[in-house]
Amino acid sequence: MRYFDVFNGDADGICALRQLRLADPLDSILVTGLKREIALLKSVPAESGDVVTALDISLERNREALLDMLARGVVVHYFDHHEPGRESVPCHDALLAVIDPRAGACTSSLVDRYLGGRFRAWAVVGAFGDNQPETAMQLAAALALDDGAIAALRDLGADLNYNSYGASADDVLIAPEALYRIVRDYEDPFELARGEAVIRRIDAERRADLERALAAQPVRSGAASRTYVLPDAAWSRRVSGTFANRLALDDPARAHAVLTPDPRGGYVVSVRSPRGRGMTAAELCRRFSGGGRADAGGIDRLDPARLETFLDSFDRAWSA
Repeated sequence: MRYFDVFNGDADGICALRQLRLADPLDSILVTGLKREIALLKSVPAESGDVVTALDISLERNREALLDMLARGVVVHYFDHHEPGRESVPCHDALLAVIDPRAGACTSSLVDRYLGGRFRAWAVVGAFGDNQPETAMQLAAALALDDGAIAALRDLGADLNYNSYGASADDVLIAPEALYRIVRDYEDPFELARGEAVIRRIDAERRADLERALAAQPVRSGAASRTYVLPDAAWSRRVSGTFANRLALDDPARAHAVLTPDPRGGYVVSVRSPRGRGMTAAELCRRFSGGGRADAGGIDRLDPARLETFLDSFDRAWSA
């Protein structure tokens, strides 16, 4: 029997897996990638009797590979908070599915619930990194943390999340798999934040890139939405998600879109929708072959020929 841990390389995926492996330490084969490398199950060579744990990767993007695994006799544990698509979650004796796409959920909070809060500080990091501050604060309340400790977990989540964005491994400071291998050396996220030099380097880079992004002016601005196009540069690709999260936190009543040129042509898009109003970010992005969850979505590659159509759709989506 082999064990495979398949996870999104962002803060939520990393912190969800850290909780599970603190609860159940085992020697697993790691499969991960950058933020937008979502269709990961198809690359897993699992066979009958193997166990695959999938974390924070959209079921919609992995459905066919999941069904193939189950048909081969693979046991799958699936934790995720993205919209699973129009089809229902498969029902199979070999599938444990903990999937909740409702606003406020993140994969780290789902794992926290599954484990009964045993490693909650990691769930707080994951929730902050996934731009779910309300959820993070609710989780943190049970830990009776002071403001300084909460700020440390918030920054760690932002750092782990920032490191997952890029068009290729050349854009990030450290590959997500290598970063997770460092994270798993620590039982306590506070010790990770204090003691690990690579985290301090990521933090400094994140802050510098965010300052550059905050100087950008929107290319479109209305009462309900704003759109930014960042330059074609590695720093832009790294900071796009962090910048979109910051915009959503600073102005939650407005929708935000951040576009960065894709080296392959077209644009990579991050969307943040107003919380609790209008269509979800996932619904809008799905129209352009993207996806996501209620308040955050993305498009891996927007065809330049559809740019104006997207911009017009984005402006109209929350204008009523």
